[in-house]
Amino acid sequence: MLATSLLARRNVLNLPAFNTWRSRLRIDRHRPSSTVAPKIPLKEVPQPQFTRAYTASKAMDTPADVFRGITDRFAGVTVDGREEKVDKGSFQDKLKKSLDFWTTNKNRAIWFRVYQEQADWVPVLAENGFDFHHARTGVVTMYRWLPENESNNLPNFAHTLMGVGGLVINEKNEVLVVSDRYAMIPNSWKLPGGYVEPRENLIDAAIREVDEETGIRTEFRSVVSLRHAHGGTFGCSDLYVVIALKPLNLDFKRCEREIARLQWMPIAEYLEHPQVHQTNRQFVTTFLDYEKRGLTITCRDDVHQVLKKKYSLYYVEREQQQQQQNDQENS
Repeated sequence: MLATSLLARRNVLNLPAFNTWRSRLRIDRHRPSSTVAPKIPLKEVPQPQFTRAYTASKAMDTPADVFRGITDRFAGVTVDGREEKVDKGSFQDKLKKSLDFWTTNKNRAIWFRVYQEQADWVPVLAENGFDFHHARTGVVTMYRWLPENESNNLPNFAHTLMGVGGLVINEKNEVLVVSDRYAMIPNSWKLPGGYVEPRENLIDAAIREVDEETGIRTEFRSVVSLRHAHGGTFGCSDLYVVIALKPLNLDFKRCEREIARLQWMPIAEYLEHPQVHQTNRQFVTTFLDYEKRGLTITCRDDVHQVLKKKYSLYYVEREQQQQQQNDQENS
């Protein structure tokens, strides 16, 4: 929840310390679903129908004494522990036969998804050349690169955390600001916001975070800015996206667990306030410049032509173009 907008000056702030307690606070957060602003329907452009050009993965045809696994288009094999019925005593023998089969078959990366109930597989895999790639609650993924005449080019696991800040300005030209209860800079003011949840869109995350911290329901106006930093939680990089939102109500409902103070602050005061970080000021001046020039960074939901997966496309649009599009939709 706690936004990362104060992290711009690395020589001043300790990123790992800041993010450690921020992550812990999220565990017990109360999230009343009834107060979250309704999702703004984004226009979907009709897409022509395409047939998938390739099969992303398929079950491998293997002998009975070899792990079945799922093959991918890179000649890799993924073995899911919950799909395999093998006891601890026979695991090592089946693994050896499987490695021989995969080597002969010229498979490349071998992945084992090991769940907590198969924890005794881990030392056996490690003894047979497997290393850890990534883990999450309840499961660890280990891998081994088989080709001896080809360098390992496997991608690293996800290495960047996503955060959002909500820039909310009302009709009185006041900006919504919060002061964190556990702020690294005491009594500082910043934008409400925090981490994006898994499989959550940026706009939805900003709307949710603002509502959770302040009780202010909002709707999307424009993407404003993006800040990229390194050395955050778990050694990850950090992407912080500021999104301008329009308030739908003005009455606060403060998150007492994390927010010490909040208020509507006049923009002129915000831009001169000694307890507002310079980067936070820039977010506001950038948005005001967008408004002056009639620009927005808007968003459209679309579908990948081959993969058939939805994605969000962000792009610059002039106000006049948006008005013309709205007129066409209403005609």
